[in-house]
Amino acid sequence: MAGTLHLLCGKIAAGKSTLCARLAVAPGTVAIGQDRWLKTLFGDELKEVADYVRIAPRLNAALGPHVTELLKAGLDVVLDFPANTRATRAFWRDAGESAGARVLLHFIDLPDDVCRDRLRRRNAEGGHEFAASDAQFDRITAYFQPPEEDEGLTVVRAGTATTGEG
Repeated sequence: MAGTLHLLCGKIAAGKSTLCARLAVAPGTVAIGQDRWLKTLFGDELKEVADYVRIAPRLNAALGPHVTELLKAGLDVVLDFPANTRATRAFWRDAGESAGARVLLHFIDLPDDVCRDRLRRRNAEGGHEFAASDAQFDRITAYFQPPEEDEGLTVVRAGTATTGEG
C-alpha cells in the first residue's frame, strides 16, 4: 500500500518546517527539505527571488520521481517545500497520485504581520539556510495562492496551532 504525501502551504515563517518536523517523527516517514537541497546544489546561484523561481522547478522535477518511488514503497513523505501556488500543488499532487498515495495539504493560514515577526526572529537567530529581508518577504508573498476547493486536495488547516518558525 502506498504511503501518504504531506504537502505544506504557508507564507515564509508560518511554521512549515516546524510542522514538517512534527509530522516526520511518525514511523515510516521521510522528510525532504527544499532549503537544504537548494542551499547544497544551488547556493551560489540563489541571490534573488527570481533565482528561486527559476531553480525550484528544476529541483522539483529531479525529486518528483524519487518521491513517487518512496510513496510506492509504502513510506510517508513530508515535503518541506512551499506548496504555495496552484502549479506547485498540482505537480506534487500528480506525483503522489501516480504512486496511488493519499495526498494531504497542510495549510498554515497566518497573517503577514505574524509571519514577518517570526521571520525577523528567525533571521536574528541565524539558524536557517536562507535569511529573507522584508522586501523579499513581500516579493515572495506576492506569489502566494491559498488553496482552493477545485484543486482536488484534502486540506488540513493548521492555523495558529503551528507555533514554530518554519
